[in-house]
Amino acid sequence: MLTSFLSIRKFIIAISVIILLPSISTAQVKQTTNVNQVWAGYFNQTRFSSKWGIWADAHLRTKEDFFTNFSQAIVRLGVTYYFTDEAKLTAGYAYINHFPAENHKNISQPEHRPWQQLQWHTKFPKLRMMQWFRLEQRFRRRILNDEELAEGYNFNFKMRYNFFAQFPLSKKRFQPNTLSFVVNDEVHVNFGKQIVNNYFDQNRFFLGFNYHINTHDNLQFGYMNLFQQLAAGNRYRNNHIVRLFYFHNLDLRIQ
Repeated sequence: MLTSFLSIRKFIIAISVIILLPSISTAQVKQTTNVNQVWAGYFNQTRFSSKWGIWADAHLRTKEDFFTNFSQAIVRLGVTYYFTDEAKLTAGYAYINHFPAENHKNISQPEHRPWQQLQWHTKFPKLRMMQWFRLEQRFRRRILNDEELAEGYNFNFKMRYNFFAQFPLSKKRFQPNTLSFVVNDEVHVNFGKQIVNNYFDQNRFFLGFNYHINTHDNLQFGYMNLFQQLAAGNRYRNNHIVRLFYFHNLDLRIQ
């Protein structure tokens, strides 16, 4: 099972490199900025019937030096259709607030993001895996200057592939008050008419632990490296992130 995960990880890295190489070869000077951040997030998936449920998550992310200012706040909602207990389709809407940054130093930039996602789970006695493909449509408000927003929105598509695996660290596998070791990788790819240099957007690689609070609540914590190519093509951001996520899964079906 671990061999299969490593093969998938190598495949993701290879695809990312293939997408990234053209931009690297044309860039005159590669500029990489290192940033330290904290990401906190809450996830809820609630199932109401054999076929229907809802998705909700919220995030707050710091900007730099772990605790200096904020970079983003996100609220995401969706409606889920269950094909089976292991496979589901979700569609929804997310609102993102980009706190003041380099090209809008005194104002926040809003973003509207419809999204669609196919998610599936695979369970083994000593391994649990989750994967998803997510398509997003990003409408980011245009910036006039440091002080003002402009009329209209910039638009592009983003495709995300996420692979998640957890391995139990005790004989009571995935039971309450136990820990699991977590490996997670997610690659983001941009496309659309307004994307010129950064078809590869970013890769997020996470190592950490899952604390199983009870049968439906999990606290996940660890380190994530986010490597991102910016729109200029020759500028990159290497984020070192302390990630703390709370997962709340409810099944309200009548047994």
